[in-house]
Amino acid sequence: MIIRQKSYPRAGLVGNPSDGYFGKTIAFAFTNFCAEVVLYETPELEILPNTRDHSRFSSLTALVEDVQLFGYYGGIRLLKAAVKRFHDYCCQEGIDLHERNFTLRYDSNIPHLVGLAGSSAIITACIRAMMAFYGITIPKPHLANLALSVETDELQISAGLQDRVAQAYQGLVYMDFNETTMAKQGYGDYVELDPKLLPPLYIAYRTELAEVSGVFHSGLRHRYLDKDPDVLAAIEAWGNMTDSVRSALTAGDGKQVGEYLDRNFDTRVALGGVNDGNRELVRIARSVGASAKLTGSGGAIIGTVSDEAMFTRLREACEPHNIDVIEPAFASAIGDPGI
Repeated sequence: MIIRQKSYPRAGLVGNPSDGYFGKTIAFAFTNFCAEVVLYETPELEILPNTRDHSRFSSLTALVEDVQLFGYYGGIRLLKAAVKRFHDYCCQEGIDLHERNFTLRYDSNIPHLVGLAGSSAIITACIRAMMAFYGITIPKPHLANLALSVETDELQISAGLQDRVAQAYQGLVYMDFNETTMAKQGYGDYVELDPKLLPPLYIAYRTELAEVSGVFHSGLRHRYLDKDPDVLAAIEAWGNMTDSVRSALTAGDGKQVGEYLDRNFDTRVALGGVNDGNRELVRIARSVGASAKLTGSGGAIIGTVSDEAMFTRLREACEPHNIDVIEPAFASAIGDPGI
């Protein structure tokens, strides 16, 4: 038996990064790229390395280039942590697991460290493969929590729930992480929306801007815990923007979305922590009339375009700067809990 499970990158449409601070966001998964985990039964439990996990290089230059592309950590630690947390979850829920062993391997073509949730995609695909192997289901809100705990609890990486919710539901999702609701039920209020309500979107990214998301999140968290008034005001503003975008979409007025995306980014810039490269990404997009904001921690932006002509102008403006531009293909929402 060979089990194959995929998970897709996430684009934060509006509200991020407030998801880590009891805020509100809208995000979606898209299928232009994917992470895939393959699991099959074997006599011993083994996790196989991907190319980003290797430790043999042809030269010093090759090592440096590899570190610049993938960082110091590959995907094996994500799989090991995901397997461990999956086991913990099943123990806590009183779920008996059979004793058969397996081999795991993964592959991903999601652009690395540009704010598209590539790491959580690997984790989510791994958990789904484990669910299939052991024949169990995990409700989507709990799957998102479990995927988050792999990074925050097991690997001590600062992160929010948005990525994992979008990947667990695999559609366009409105998320309200109200503190009272989170404390009561253990997760936020998640509402699936129809992607057809969205105006034309683009995603643009530049791999040279890759950076570890925890760098930004850790600084913001310290300011949040210190009750920095600017941070608290920004979180409230992002929540209001998210509600406004949801209202515009449900009212069939997607043309309003772009202005809220611009405000989302401008509010983040006012807090600091947005480097010149990411500001340049946004500047180039706005120069042709598109709206623009970061999809995540940095390296990729998302925005609205009025028509195909503007999309073409955007691509032409980005090409000299080695910026890739795509039209996101929306992932199909998953209907059954935990599958």
